Amino acid sequence: MEKEKNEELDKLEIIEKSGGVELDKIHCISIIGQIEGHYALPDGQKATKYEHIVPLLVSIEQSKEIEGLLIILNTMGGDVEAGLAIAELIASMKKPTVSLVLGGGHSIGVPLAVSARKSFIVPSATMTIHPVRISGTVVGSPQTYYYFERMQGRIVYFVCEHSKISEESFTELMMATDQIATDTGSVIDGEEAVSCGLIDAVGGLSDALDCLNEMINKK
Repeated sequence: MEKEKNEELDKLEIIEKSGGVELDKIHCISIIGQIEGHYALPDGQKATKYEHIVPLLVSIEQSKEIEGLLIILNTMGGDVEAGLAIAELIASMKKPTVSLVLGGGHSIGVPLAVSARKSFIVPSATMTIHPVRISGTVVGSPQTYYYFERMQGRIVYFVCEHSKISEESFTELMMATDQIATDTGSVIDGEEAVSCGLIDAVGGLSDALDCLNEMINKK
């Protein structure tokens, strides 16, 4: 009885720290709020911590009990390098992976959404596509702007490599000037995300789970 109680407490601690839970042979992780990377976010702000997600993904890939991964996204974006690193880890996993965008998959949430082998989005969800943004003190030199240009190129390449959208179409959405009042970029809903080739299908939780189970059974 005591052992079962301790195991339950361990599961609750995992959920609290990483937003993840193991369901039979599937592990589900949620990426919510803002992705926290090199700098800690202010108290009271919802965040997905990079240092929690990375070791969790490694343990899922190595686990003999877990056969598939479901990633649920409702994120406003966040640290670009941390988000892209998580996306690269997911994309390199051998185990079946499926992503589901709920609410929003904005900014660096876009590479995270397409990093899975199959991606879903609910009809009411939106995705914001925009150039890399700069905050804080910036050294006004050509090297600084060259660095951000290269970072943006990495994101474009990753998204286009892991989805059906062309580089031309994605760049056009990123640089649009008529959709966001104070910035360049685009906000697209679920149907638009699928029609442009960014996301694989419109669907909900049952669709994502059915797809993941089918991928597991075909292994």
